[in-house]
Amino acid sequence: MITTVDEYLHTVPLSGSEPEEVGPFTLFRSTTIWPYYARPRAGVTVAPEDVEAVRARCAELNLPLNFEWVVEACPSLGPAAAAAGLTVIEHPLLVMERADLKPVAVDARVEILPADPALVREGRAVQHLAFGDPGTAVGAGGPVERDAAAAELTDELIAGVTDRIARGVTVSAGAFTDDGMVATGQHQPVGPASEIVGVATLPSMRRRGLAAAVTSALAEHAFDNGVELLLLSAESDAVAAVYERVGFRRIGHAGAAE
Repeated sequence: MITTVDEYLHTVPLSGSEPEEVGPFTLFRSTTIWPYYARPRAGVTVAPEDVEAVRARCAELNLPLNFEWVVEACPSLGPAAAAAGLTVIEHPLLVMERADLKPVAVDARVEILPADPALVREGRAVQHLAFGDPGTAVGAGGPVERDAAAAELTDELIAGVTDRIARGVTVSAGAFTDDGMVATGQHQPVGPASEIVGVATLPSMRRRGLAAAVTSALAEHAFDNGVELLLLSAESDAVAAVYERVGFRRIGHAGAAE
């Protein structure tokens, strides 16, 4: 299972990047609207000098220095990155197969979204507010703040995300009330696997099961369209518990360093 997840995570950035081999790493050089990262190749052992080689190459290319990996697939990277002076964090890594899915229903309309720039803008604004106020506690950001944030998003960003949805690289879902979109999320299919990413709820609408319902809708879509294994990484144990409600189970840790 760890190997399958690691292989997927090494493939999924290719939809928006060009890979370059730097020592034991693949550096994904972005060709889209957001930066990517470096990942260790399967079976390698990483030393601090390998991290420094990526640092030097990123400086040459004027790229941010970021690493992502599955901790259990490359346990040497965390200590090597810390020794090189990077900040290292680990998040719960979870997976789900179809038999594990526990559908969630809420008092909101939850649906898979078309490649509509207006919906993309609204969803990105929900994510902007949610990720700016992380966790699961109820916060202040609501529909008014969402609409203000939406107006500030660049047309380039919206066009880029809309294109990915149109091409099927990203599948997006949203939860709606009378106040518009209040939660959203995506999955990114590559062959028989997909990762659920970007699940977010307006802070003022938390603790209503909306994130679980969006995740459930994305999982149903994925399994109905040929996906056999879903994965995701959670910000914290509290957030992981939301996904466990839908049927995900923990198998390890996702590492990140910058």
